[in-house]
Amino acid sequence: MPSAAHSASPRPNAAVLKLSQILSAPNQLTLARMAFLPFIVIKLLDGRYGWALVLFLLAGLSDGLDGLLARTLRQQTLLGQYLDPIADKMLLSTVFLVLSIVHKIPWKFTVMVFSRDICILVVSAVLYTIAGLRDFRPSIFGKANTFAQVAAVVFVMLLQVDHDKWVWVARTTFLRATFMFTIISGLHYVYLVGRRLHAAGAQEQNTSI
Repeated sequence: MPSAAHSASPRPNAAVLKLSQILSAPNQLTLARMAFLPFIVIKLLDGRYGWALVLFLLAGLSDGLDGLLARTLRQQTLLGQYLDPIADKMLLSTVFLVLSIVHKIPWKFTVMVFSRDICILVVSAVLYTIAGLRDFRPSIFGKANTFAQVAAVVFVMLLQVDHDKWVWVARTTFLRATFMFTIISGLHYVYLVGRRLHAAGAQEQNTSI
């Protein structure tokens, strides 16, 4: 009987740990960023691009703040490492999709964005299941791709409010940059996966000898 009680005791501690991670300030900001998404979609579908842009910028501000808070308060959690990129992908991918539906972004850009993200998600899940590989941190090309996507979305929405030529030029430039960096970052991801698989195979051979 004591052994059973002892084996059951870690469960409440694990539950408390998970709850404390959820309630941490950085993760609360990340969840708040996800809460912005339906309101941004509603404003886009209503054609209120100015309000959609304001909400999108506020969501982006929360993205910067949660990382700053996590480092300042030393509240970097495992949940946050997964939740933050999920929130980013949900926000960007959904906004790209809606802007294509309302004919503000050509479909080829949205298809590229979704294809890359889905491929990375599937490959990561397979590698984790088969080889136990995880912690695929974004490369410099992945970060450049994210920046290009954010800038493209901002200038696409801004163009609906301000029709100046420089806004159109910026919108076109960042959409093309998104297309380019989507391809480059995807190829670089394949290269990194190959390296990690090779390293994992070599390590397994060394341990078996």
